[in-house]
Amino acid sequence: MNILINDMRQLKGGKVKETAREKKQRKKEFAETQKQVYKIAVPTLIAVFLFIVAYVYIKTRPRSSYID
Repeated sequence: MNILINDMRQLKGGKVKETAREKKQRKKEFAETQKQVYKIAVPTLIAVFLFIVAYVYIKTRPRSSYID
């Protein structure tokens, strides 16, 4: 494996070009990160949005305390 890594073309930054296995692993990790975003961030944003909507509704609803 060392022979393969040393024989690969080097990139400008001095890093060795990533192998197909490393590229596949990187894409898999990126996909897992995307799933975590949908599982955590989106429901959190929805909850914050609903809280703001409820707050505005409560503060702007008409009062029924008319004195005749």
